[in-house]
Parts: sequence; structure tokens; C-alpha cells
Amino acid sequence: MNLNSSGFHKKTKESEPAWAGVVSLSLGVFGLVTAEFLPASLLTPISHDLNVSIGAAGQSVTMTAVVGAFAGPAVVIGTSRIDRRITLLGLTSLLILSSLLAASAGGLIALLIARALLGIALGGFWALSLALAMRLVPEQLMPRAMAIIMTGVSVATVCAAPVGAWVGEAYGWRSAFLIAAAVGGVALVVQILTLPAMPATGSAGLATMAAVLRRPAIRLGLLTVLLVVAGHFAGFTFIRPFLETVPHLQVEGISGALLAFGIGGFLGNLFGGFVSERSTRLSIVIAAGGIAATTLLLALAGILPIIAFVATALWGFAFGALPVSVQSFVTQAASDEAESAGALMLTTFQVAISSGAAIGGLIVDAQGLEGVFGFAALSALCGAIVIGVRGRRTVETAS
Repeated sequence: MNLNSSGFHKKTKESEPAWAGVVSLSLGVFGLVTAEFLPASLLTPISHDLNVSIGAAGQSVTMTAVVGAFAGPAVVIGTSRIDRRITLLGLTSLLILSSLLAASAGGLIALLIARALLGIALGGFWALSLALAMRLVPEQLMPRAMAIIMTGVSVATVCAAPVGAWVGEAYGWRSAFLIAAAVGGVALVVQILTLPAMPATGSAGLATMAAVLRRPAIRLGLLTVLLVVAGHFAGFTFIRPFLETVPHLQVEGISGALLAFGIGGFLGNLFGGFVSERSTRLSIVIAAGGIAATTLLLALAGILPIIAFVATALWGFAFGALPVSVQSFVTQAASDEAESAGALMLTTFQVAISSGAAIGGLIVDAQGLEGVFGFAALSALCGAIVIGVRGRRTVETAS
């Protein structure tokens, strides 16, 4: 019986999918992303309670992102000889510990340490998510499995900020982190009950990642992610000030538009999984093209409130389809080295997020809010063209 370097027997393709395990991964990522997003809705009470500025409290968000970018490859390599079930349970335990430490933090340093632990858990999970899903379902069902996992992200995106703000107002900001710890506890129990043993193969390393990076299809996928995600976050970072100052939406309208973005993202995730089962390249083109079209519409006609609202909702749908689509594309390009490919994908996402936000800030200062949405449209369109024009030839050559 043949065994490839990621530890997958060929008979896996005919084995029964472990959907309960996949759902447990979705529950885990719901807890991780909920904890990641909580500070955004709690910065004011955190800053008052810890006696620091809002800008200083905001570094709790930055800490998680920065640590996550480095933690992904580090977890893949550092735990390469540990059963992947044990590794995942350890990462979920870090989510619980991080949330409990954040809830009891007596100062900014303690809070930042707690958020760094969350960054390790978050980065490690995303780097391993492809390989974990491939251990649970046959390859042809990977898009559906990733769509289920990404549903946890979509639900957290919709719920985390408003629920966190309400809990923080009603019971205090520390209670919100206690709830995040409870969600992590539920995820840990479900994972213990549903995840099978997934013995390690010890194949992941810097040399393996370098070898995967030399594959044309992987480079194409990462370039597309860099262009589209950087464009998305260049615009999305400034979506609230745009809605406030261009179409002049009130607080209720802004909240409604952002809720519509989140709901659109949930539906887009399901759509992306459905289309990716037929063509991952087409799914990415639709997602990237949708981001380009909606951000361009905001730049050109966002002064009209109804246009701004509808375009924001459709933007959420388009972006929701992107992660599951690119994950499925990478799965096809590197199914034999899914952990290394996942680590590269995670790092590329983090670089795209940070660079997109930085570029967006420069454009806003130089050209205003409409200018940054024009850049978002152009960058996403370039990504759609790259994967659309070169994708088929590259994948066929690689196969």
C-alpha cells in the first residue's frame, strides 16, 4: 500500500469521509476567529480598565496577527513528528488558555502575552487546516470540507463584533473573553470525541516548503492571493470611514451594511465551496472579479446610500468565496505536501493583509477614500486576470 509524504494512503480516496471531525474543525475555527475579533469591539472599555490609550490597546490585535504569521510555519515544522490530532488539541487548548489569561489580565503586558498565545493557536491551525481536512475526507470532497470549516469563520465574522460589544456593555469586557474560553472548551471536547488519530510523518521542513514554492501552480496561487487579498484589505480597512463620509450613513446604516457584508460572506463561502468542486480556477476568478467589481462600484457611485449598501453586501459575498477557493486550488497543486503548502498560504495571507492595510493608508492620505477603493478594484482585477489567463495552462503543465 503506497504512502505519500503527507501520510495519506491511496485508499483514502475511497474511504468514508469523517464529517463529524470536519465539523469539529469548523467549531474550533469559530472559537479562534471569535477570540481574534473580540478586541475590535472592546477597545474602549479595555483601554479604560487597563488605563492605556486606545492605540495601545489596539496593539492586542496587531500582536495576534504578527505572531500568527510566524507561528504557522513554526508549528508545522516544530510539531512535524507529533500526531496531528494531539497538535490540534494543543492549539485549541491554547485558545482556551489565551482567553482565560485575557479575561484576567491586570495590565497591557499580560493582555499582549495572552494575545500572542492566541496568535500561535490561530497561525498553527490555519497552516495545518488543509492537511487536517485531507486526512478526514477523500480528495474529491475537499472543497466541501473546506467550505464547512470556513463556515466557522463566516459565522464568527458575523457574530463576534456585535455580540462582543453587547456582552462587554452588559457584563464587562472580561466576560466576553470568558465566553470565548467556553466556546474553546466546547470545541476541545467535540474534537476529542470526533477526531481520529493522525500519525505524523515528519516530512515538513524549510527544504520542503522551498520545494513546494518552486511549483508553478503554487507560485501562481500565492501571487493571486497576494494581489486580491492586499486589494481587499486596502479597501476594507477603511470601509467604516468611507460609509460615514461618502454616502453619509448613520450608525444604524453602517451597522446594517457591515452585517450585510458578514451575511454575504457566509453565503459566498457556501457558493465558493460549491463552484470549487467543479473548477477551483473559475471559483477564484468569480471571487476576485466580484471584489474588483464591487469596490469599483463603491469608488464610482458609493455616494448613493443604496449603492453603497448593496455593493458592500455583494463585496462580502465575493470575498467569502475566496478563501475556500484558493485553499482548494492549493490542495490540487500540492496534495502531497499539504502542510507546507498551508504554511506558505498562511504567511502570504498575513503579508497581503498587512501590506494592503499599509498601502491603503498611504492612498487615503494622498487621494482620499475613493482612491483606495479604486486601488482595491485594480489589485483584485489583476489577481483575477493572473489566475484566469495563466491558471489553466499552469495547472495542466504541473499535472
